[in-house]
Amino acid sequence: MSINFEQITKHYNAGPVVNDVSLQIEAGEFFVLLGPSGSGKSTLLRIAAGLTEVDHGRISFHGRDVTNIRARERGVGLVFQHYALFRHMTVGQNVEFALRVRGVRRRNRARRRDELLQLVALEGYADRLPGQLSGGQQQRVAVARALAHEPQVLLLDEPFGALDAKIRVELRDTIRQVQRRLGMTTILVTHDQEEAFALADRIGIMNNGRLLETGRAETLYRRPATRFVATFLGAANLFLGERGSEGLRLGNHFLALGDSLKASVMGNEVVTIVRPEDVEAAEDEGRLRSSLLSLGHVLSVDFGGVFERLRVQLPRESGVISAVGRDHAAEAAGGSHTAPQVVVEVTRTNGEQAQLPLTPGKRVALAIRRFHILPTPISSFRILTDDAATAAALRQAPLLRQLVQSMQAPVLDAQDKGERDATQTGVAVIAGRDEHAIDEIVAAASQGRRQMLCIPPHLALPRRMLIQCNSDAARSATLGLVASVMRHLHAEATFVSVQSPTAPRSEVTSSFRRLLDARAELQETHGLDIRTDVQIGDLNGWVAHLAASSEAVLVVLGLDGSPHELEQTLRSDFQPLFNPGGSCAVLLSCTGQPRDAESRAKGIDSLFDSKSLELLQGSPS
Repeated sequence: MSINFEQITKHYNAGPVVNDVSLQIEAGEFFVLLGPSGSGKSTLLRIAAGLTEVDHGRISFHGRDVTNIRARERGVGLVFQHYALFRHMTVGQNVEFALRVRGVRRRNRARRRDELLQLVALEGYADRLPGQLSGGQQQRVAVARALAHEPQVLLLDEPFGALDAKIRVELRDTIRQVQRRLGMTTILVTHDQEEAFALADRIGIMNNGRLLETGRAETLYRRPATRFVATFLGAANLFLGERGSEGLRLGNHFLALGDSLKASVMGNEVVTIVRPEDVEAAEDEGRLRSSLLSLGHVLSVDFGGVFERLRVQLPRESGVISAVGRDHAAEAAGGSHTAPQVVVEVTRTNGEQAQLPLTPGKRVALAIRRFHILPTPISSFRILTDDAATAAALRQAPLLRQLVQSMQAPVLDAQDKGERDATQTGVAVIAGRDEHAIDEIVAAASQGRRQMLCIPPHLALPRRMLIQCNSDAARSATLGLVASVMRHLHAEATFVSVQSPTAPRSEVTSSFRRLLDARAELQETHGLDIRTDVQIGDLNGWVAHLAASSEAVLVVLGLDGSPHELEQTLRSDFQPLFNPGGSCAVLLSCTGQPRDAESRAKGIDSLFDSKSLELLQGSPS
């Protein structure tokens, strides 16, 4: 590989702006970091350039650790958004500057200058001043200057942001041609998805300091893993669906079985992504060629040149439920949490417009040509209380508000689910404010719920996540839940193993192996990295210390066992976390399966080897 970021973390004002980012970029690859403003992408680029120091982690170029090496010695070329040319120097002098400060002879500087100006299509401009050039030409000079000293890596920080649309297209074509000709590893930072699609060999999506997903543009567009990526890369309709043997059920109708149903998704309730161009519109149900979604009426028609954009409202009796969270302020004002009518976005070609002209108010039938199911265990949040005041307090809890706002997930009351099997839907939300919290958790587990979030309503937003599993069987489901939360919570996440100081070597090696496996599984399956920590002591002491702390913490517990065994575990090992006035929110992932004492007693340390231990101990954790 050409560039390797490993658990890169940078804090500003006590919060992580880049949060445990691990990323590998291949030699000669054009990699684009895409994300909204404030997502951490420019900070990560500055870290690569050596302009910003890291607080944790390391970075290497071509196998060489450059974490603590000065910017000038890293061999990178950097192009900023606002050119940063020396206004008093000519174009030629600007291009030669990096060579001159490195002591390159005048003849060699001139030859390299002429080569680069030809490369960026600026032959004959060497004697002009930057003020005599257009914005696009000035940015070409900046690119030529960045390439003058033949850097190993080219870093581009939104270089097209100050240019008009036509010049942007011309300049990005030039940069792509130069990059391909030189075979130089390049990282571009942008918030423009069109630029990312046009330039990237591979794209990485950042938000809240996390690297959410990486992949080819088509893969991220067609098969995203998160709500954020699905909606950030173009328009998308998000529905709550129910997966079953008959297919995917959206409202009152089933769609045909598809490959998306084979995705590893926990529970029956799933988040279904339908792109606007994958929605078919017809005059009536009989003219549809794909699986019916619902009838509806057109709210608006917008002309977009090649495409027409429709907004179609579905009636409540369609049973279709949006997977997008609603406005909390509007809910509070209205005092009702009834699911609103769903509006579907549709994109039609000129040919489709000619076959069926549509105007606002027109009744149409909609069908789904293609869909994708998100591999997330968090489809929705369900408030498990009949007390209106408690439900309102939970909805306003900072932790739940942050998750809902970032995930765009809906928060529904237990009684307005609308699905046949309520036990397999969403994450149950419980008020963790007194000794009855464990009773409510066990009751929910007895009903078949597998994910539960227990929140003291007035708890501040946690800045740390601590994850603890009591078995290997519970780990995979727990890591899926952890990954979903990590992507949307501005917190540092650590997988914790509590180890007795008198434990035999077999237990010690097993603990290290579990940590190594957990980190590797999270990276491979979910594309995220996590800290690891071994706490020496006993579990009750660790829990008591957490409960006594005034710092707000989210504790994630992966537990196996029947509901009765779950109750025993919570009361014997984790009771202090639920005490009144505590500062811990608890997120539970429960297998619901009775414990197999025999398999738990087997020596899983046989899976451990010394090389694995060296890998774990050698990584920043």
